[in-house]
Amino acid sequence: MEKLKMHSPNLTEGNIDRIRELFPGCVTEAHDEHGTLKLVVDFDQLKQELSDSIVEGPQERYHLNWPGKREALLTANAPIAKTLRPCREESVDFDTTKNLFIEGDNLDALKLLQETYLGKVKMIYIDPPYNTGNDFIYEDDFAENADEFLLRSNQKDEEGNRLVANTESNGRFHSDWLSMMYPRLKLARNLLRDDGQLFISIGDEEVQNLRKICDEIFGAENFEGHIHWRRRHNQPNDPTKMIGLVAEHILAFSKDKWRYKSAGVGKIELTGNFSNPDNDPRGAWASKPWKVGSDQSGSIYTIKTPTGKVLDEEWMGDENTYLRLLADNRIVFPHNGNGSPRKKYFKFEREAEGQCATNWWSHDQFGHNQEGNTVLTDLMDGIKNIFSNPKPPRLLKNLISISNCKLGDIVLDFFAGSATTAHAVMQLNAEDGGNRKFIMVQLPELCNEQSEAFKAGYKTIAEISKERIRRAGKKIKDEKEQTATGQGVLQYAPTHLDTGFRVLKVDSSNMAEVYYTPDAVKQEELFNAVDNIKPDRTPEDLLFQVLLDLSVDLSLPIRKELIQGKTVFFVNQPPYDLIACFDTGVSEELVKELATHKPLRVVFRDTGFTTDTVKINVDQIFKQLSPGTEVKSI
Repeated sequence: MEKLKMHSPNLTEGNIDRIRELFPGCVTEAHDEHGTLKLVVDFDQLKQELSDSIVEGPQERYHLNWPGKREALLTANAPIAKTLRPCREESVDFDTTKNLFIEGDNLDALKLLQETYLGKVKMIYIDPPYNTGNDFIYEDDFAENADEFLLRSNQKDEEGNRLVANTESNGRFHSDWLSMMYPRLKLARNLLRDDGQLFISIGDEEVQNLRKICDEIFGAENFEGHIHWRRRHNQPNDPTKMIGLVAEHILAFSKDKWRYKSAGVGKIELTGNFSNPDNDPRGAWASKPWKVGSDQSGSIYTIKTPTGKVLDEEWMGDENTYLRLLADNRIVFPHNGNGSPRKKYFKFEREAEGQCATNWWSHDQFGHNQEGNTVLTDLMDGIKNIFSNPKPPRLLKNLISISNCKLGDIVLDFFAGSATTAHAVMQLNAEDGGNRKFIMVQLPELCNEQSEAFKAGYKTIAEISKERIRRAGKKIKDEKEQTATGQGVLQYAPTHLDTGFRVLKVDSSNMAEVYYTPDAVKQEELFNAVDNIKPDRTPEDLLFQVLLDLSVDLSLPIRKELIQGKTVFFVNQPPYDLIACFDTGVSEELVKELATHKPLRVVFRDTGFTTDTVKINVDQIFKQLSPGTEVKSI
């Protein structure tokens, strides 16, 4: 019976295998520091294979370099012996939701997701530390090789997650920030679909460096655009500054720009918040003021609102044009019919036009930081400044629309912060009936004890993130139910909205050290090491580590059933993706009953069988009753 490896993949080994396929002569054997033979790349030979002239020493070339870059690449590829442990009590609709909230270091989380979500994420948005001199950044340990990294990361209390202040007095101010971002972006690219997109919010401090490392990781040809987002609606009055900065940057990259374009994606109207509140048969629409702006010209005529209010203004077009649009249901009056008229424009029309957004996004269309603060304050019982400059959901909804994120697509944010991305996904689903899924990742970074968040009882940023999703989800569902009650007609039921999330926490492996380092166990300790699973771990903990190891979707429904006195987990619907039993005392009768379900995979505890004979017979039982089932053990 094959045993699972129970740690994240070693990406370096995969890279070496691919090089070996293309250039067999460039891969050779060498001894590591323990004297063990392993495959390694002969880089001198590889350089020669890729050159049309003799390679002699380093050549000048255009690239971004910094102290620690090689170590950052090493740490991106090194495996870790960690896992994701489920936390039902902090989740919402644990058994049915398709959304995930991962609490822990995002570098660990990205590594743990590599096999399960490889090439499956449609859109990634992140809002990382801007490196202003006051930010905290992740301090990753680059001073060890892959084997040491694997052993260390199996220790629950050793090293752990570390955040350090990156002040401008630090001699490696930019280098440390780049070393933090580089491995995370490399791992993130792996998770994107071929038609997937990445959006990164960033400040002036690192925007140029970020563009360069993204060019290197994604390829400069996959750069989609540099969006200037006006984050403030008022001009700062600061006499100490020559230029008042009111904008932030959003860099956009595609995984594969040409595949993205050839799939017919990218011809999306980017300058509107499309929905269909009046169930217009022409589909989703957005609107813009019918009143002329300061730089426009029109005609003066009288418009009467549905509530009887008379408006004498300078309007777009002439009165006949207005009346024609009104008759065609292309004029709407907000504020329950009492507001100024706005003209509808339909999403299908803009898609046909192939219209694209400008690279300047104003606050009136895409929100601003003050709006983000107001939304969060209202959700959190009026507690002000609970989070520093949260993004407005409107901004994220537009980014999700740009990426053409549709039914069932996955949106990932591994710097979740106040969880605006999750809020935006749920809100967009509520507006168009979609079932997009989110994966949020947030470190349980401690809140400042003087902050309003800490005083309100939130000890970590992750706690704020989770509570924001709970409250936003409830509010969205309540509003949808009120709409159903008021109008009596909906395109879909509010109960179809997925506003839950499954909390998974990054932790040390469920497997005891002997599982990874059997050579370190002394003979007199053998009887103490018969069970290779840590005593504080539950069967559900083991299940999720197995899901990771077998690359099974972490959001699939899970059913627990008692069969012949043993706890058995069924993952997904028949034919089950996985059946697992981690109890001891598993009999041959139980094995035969599980085989009748014909799952794709079945997993048992290595020490879980009543006798060695039963353990030996498991493979034969499944070959007879369910030959298509993979049989594994931990």
